[in-house]
Amino acid sequence: MNAHDIVTSYYNAFNRRDWQAMLNMLTDDVQHDSNQGETYQGKEHFTQFLKHMEDCYEETLTELVVMVDPTGKRVGSEFVVNGTYKKTDGDLPEADGQAYVLPAGSFMQLTDEGKIARVTTYYNLPLWISLVAGEE
Repeated sequence: MNAHDIVTSYYNAFNRRDWQAMLNMLTDDVQHDSNQGETYQGKEHFTQFLKHMEDCYEETLTELVVMVDPTGKRVGSEFVVNGTYKKTDGDLPEADGQAYVLPAGSFMQLTDEGKIARVTTYYNLPLWISLVAGEE
């Protein structure tokens, strides 16, 4: 599989909520740069992150566009997050099943073996907060 196919398969697994398929595509020491937060290392952290996301959110990604650099090692993606806020997440607004549609993007780095070694995702958190708070 080429880089475009790998990343497309990763997001298809996300949309199916097939967490194990996603995890299988990552290196054991994957770097996860969380939006407006810390950088974490390792598949174990990513597993916990996916469990937390499943508890609090139900999301499907649409309008996926995948762009690959000439080396086939760096990939940028743009997509729209269509979600439901199921359970209050920390100090974020209270969850009550609010629906939201939010543009987002990600950057990934792939190894020579075709594994994802870095996942960096960005979205506009203040916009998301306004959407779930009913301000938009």
